[in-house]
Amino acid sequence: MISSDVIRGYTDIIILYLLMDEPSYGYEISRKISDRSQGLYTMKETTLYSAFNRLEKNGYLRSFAGTETGGKTRTYYELTPQGHTHYQLKKDEWLITKKVVDQFIK
Repeated sequence: MISSDVIRGYTDIIILYLLMDEPSYGYEISRKISDRSQGLYTMKETTLYSAFNRLEKNGYLRSFAGTETGGKTRTYYELTPQGHTHYQLKKDEWLITKKVVDQFIK
């Protein structure tokens, strides 16, 4: 299991990546994070929803009401054009960060 402290700065890029192709909702995104990391990382619900709020406030996501389940409407999230641009910038930043850190890990 990976510490949330290690990955904290990359929460946004993970969420943006998972929303690149289609809108989704919190539980599904949380499950995808756990599945894609092969269970090595599970994002806490508070971390996930704080990120949704931050990303939406910054104009990178848009939320909308979706399919009802058990009488409750789900909130879906989708990337805005600014979200796509921000993802590319963060991806490029990660590649540089990884290159630097790789110089100090044997």
